[in-house]
Amino acid sequence: MKIAILSCDEALYSCRRLLETASERGHQAEVIDPLSCYMNINPASPCVHYHGRQLPYFDAVIPRIGAAITFYGMAVLRQFEMCGSYPFNESLAITRARDKLRSMQLMARQGIDLPVTGFAHSPDDTQDLIEMVGGAPLVVKLVEGTQGIGVVLAETRQAAESVIDAFRGLKAHILVQEFIKEAHGRDIRCFVIGDEVVAAIEREAKEGDFRSNLHRGGQARAVVITPQERAVAVKAANTLGLDVAGVDILRAKRGPLVMEVNASPGLEGIESTTGLNIAGMIISWLEEQARPGFSLKTGG
Repeated sequence: MKIAILSCDEALYSCRRLLETASERGHQAEVIDPLSCYMNINPASPCVHYHGRQLPYFDAVIPRIGAAITFYGMAVLRQFEMCGSYPFNESLAITRARDKLRSMQLMARQGIDLPVTGFAHSPDDTQDLIEMVGGAPLVVKLVEGTQGIGVVLAETRQAAESVIDAFRGLKAHILVQEFIKEAHGRDIRCFVIGDEVVAAIEREAKEGDFRSNLHRGGQARAVVITPQERAVAVKAANTLGLDVAGVDILRAKRGPLVMEVNASPGLEGIESTTGLNIAGMIISWLEEQARPGFSLKTGG
């Protein structure tokens, strides 16, 4: 099987593991920088060119596309989909997940429990917006933020108003969300492949912070999740149409709450913490799914 790994940096742990694992299992894998791709959008013979050559047909494509290049990266992935390559996460599903507001609305429609979340445009709505999510303390998030960037805990009403006004002054789209105090700066990262949670870790924020992201200095340990948490994680990934996802869950008094769904979850933290071969599971899934005659779940 020929596999394309779409990434701007083949030195990243996740890319290296996928490349090595695919090779070990007898596949031809290549890391392709999506920003160096250019496309012939032709209904008769669509193709992708790369560094002066037309790329051959790939049986499968693994998108490892950073949030900063979502627009162009998704265009490239759509082109591979047009060429008949099996996408390990479709372009439309990734686009849904990258938009925090859209993804939360889709999950809420399916009855998936979430932290109470508010969204508004006018500064005149700030007071009611704060009350709507239960008042301070509360969390303010950039809709386009990733890896804990653009996430602020406002501990008082005055601080909340200041943070919201500051983000609005930058013309940024923000979500205002209730603060789940009983989570104690911890969340559960569930790694979903298909209809199964294949691994789970508990991440804890470093001292003085509330963001549990490992990129922000958080610590991780393997954890046993409940059947309810497992079902919620799978439902969240399926709702967005993702084959693979990192579903972040908060343990609240009222039950598990989905905080975010990551369409391109990193492998380093979860493999090093659990000792599991997640890269091998991903390639195994591709071997089962990337067969002639498949059709896109979301219609492109």
